[in-house]
Amino acid sequence: MRAILAITGRELAGYFASPLAYVFIVIFLVLAGVLTFFVGDFFERGQADLQSFFTFHPWLYLVLVPAVSMRLWAEERKSGTIELFLTLPVRLTEAVLAKFLAAWVFVGIALVLTFPFWLTVRFLGDPDNGVILAGYLGSWLMAGAILAIGAAVSATTKSQVIAFVVSAALVFVLIAAGTQTVIGLFEGWAPATLIDAVVAASLFGHFTAITRGVVALRDVWYFVSIIVAFLAANAVLVDLQKAA
Repeated sequence: MRAILAITGRELAGYFASPLAYVFIVIFLVLAGVLTFFVGDFFERGQADLQSFFTFHPWLYLVLVPAVSMRLWAEERKSGTIELFLTLPVRLTEAVLAKFLAAWVFVGIALVLTFPFWLTVRFLGDPDNGVILAGYLGSWLMAGAILAIGAAVSATTKSQVIAFVVSAALVFVLIAAGTQTVIGLFEGWAPATLIDAVVAASLFGHFTAITRGVVALRDVWYFVSIIVAFLAANAVLVDLQKAA
């Protein structure tokens, strides 16, 4: 655990040592505000909640989170420092987990900085804080799942651009699977079990369920499973690169 925390702290400090962290946070906050107040009709809805805020998080993360994950391993491979990094007195699984945790904490910091949205709702009405807290939890879990996918993809290439594009494509498929547009393509000809499977595979569907204030075990387990599975794949891919 000490090794994991040490690497996590080093990686997290590395984010804020470059303009990347500040650019990401500013863009995230600006886009979240624009989508919430203008596209999401926050004031016109007349409801004291943050549904118009959380609704757009999957689409925000589709673009912004792969931009964070693309550098996790691709940069190490391109610069040739991956061999040096793996010579540190830590196990491979610890290194993979630490780099992921640093990125996850970083995205979590950006998410926490959206607290003025909650203050605005508190000022305008009497919101259900439990539902809002569940929304933040669901958003952070979804960000973790996308980061894990992006980390695994990043371990396969030296190009950050390729890592970004492939990660975004995979995430788009998982998000779109739960939209009514995609579900409508299966209705009328596909069996109910297939439709249920498509919905069950969707990031969007599980995230939306949590933002409604119902933190069901199956929704949390869905995100945790994706994180664990892709971190395991991440470790295997890095080990293969080391062996090569």
